[in-house]
Amino acid sequence: MFAAERRQLILEMVRANGAVSLRELARVVQTSEVTVRRDVRALEAEGLLDRRHGGAVLPGGFTRESGFPQKSHLATAEKTAIADLAASFVEEGEAIVVGAGTTTQELARRLARVPGLTVVTNSLLVAQALAHANRVEVVMTGGTLRGSNYALVGSGAEQSLQGLRVSKAFLSGSGLTAERGLSTSNMLSASVDRALVQAAAEVVVLADHSKLGTDTMFQTVPTDVITRLVTDEPPAHDDRAGTELQALADQGVQIAVAGASGGATGDSGASGTAGAPGGDSVPARQQRRDVPLPGPRRQVPGAAAGLRSATALGEQGAGAERTRVADLRRR
Repeated sequence: MFAAERRQLILEMVRANGAVSLRELARVVQTSEVTVRRDVRALEAEGLLDRRHGGAVLPGGFTRESGFPQKSHLATAEKTAIADLAASFVEEGEAIVVGAGTTTQELARRLARVPGLTVVTNSLLVAQALAHANRVEVVMTGGTLRGSNYALVGSGAEQSLQGLRVSKAFLSGSGLTAERGLSTSNMLSASVDRALVQAAAEVVVLADHSKLGTDTMFQTVPTDVITRLVTDEPPAHDDRAGTELQALADQGVQIAVAGASGGATGDSGASGTAGAPGGDSVPARQQRRDVPLPGPRRQVPGAAAGLRSATALGEQGAGAERTRVADLRRR
């Protein structure tokens, strides 16, 4: 493929998706990341796109949100690895909330065989992934359907979350920085995500490396509220992604990195492994590299640490969860 054809294809991908990683661009145009990086620099010099932390975005700084068809084909290997690792932080009998997104959809597929799990979600895709899971209770919010990402948004969704208490919230977004935390390009989605966070004692963000350092319009989760980030291994040449990860860790975020090789290492934040679809456990190839929590975290207002949904788990389960969270903090 000639350079002109290759650059035109790169430009079309960025225009269609808003933001694309160098790894994904290299895969689609069937060349090396080094060559793609040169092409991206040339296109940036013409003002056609901007380089951003291991990828390319539309010019103007704040990327627009891509629709589900585009997102579902981006960074699929990274999303799979992140979902495998994130599932290991979910235990039997927990009550959790799972936000909308293609990465959280992958997570939901892996939670289908976790006994006694209660999942509250505003995502039709998450609910669909768990629809036939006999041992998982799915609770959907109300709201207005937003077709671009199959999520329920608006005042109906937010009101249905009032008074809810769960142990963890699993969220994704369009960008993540140490300065602003998690953000998204849509105001309605951001508002519902904030309501989901208010219901949880711990907040787990799922974001592949291409989102690190990307800042979008509406903040959903400030950095000091994020308990843990589950991400993939940034490319060796992506120094800025590594810098962003370190900055997040310095602010107290536990970093769990899903690698493509090596066995699972010890983790201070997960004491169980969730079953994957088909009854298999999380693959041993996933590598967990956590940066320990350096100090007490600010709790989300109104969310008692480890308190579960009383209707789903009962008072005995809530007491056990509080004991587990207190034990993790002592570590």
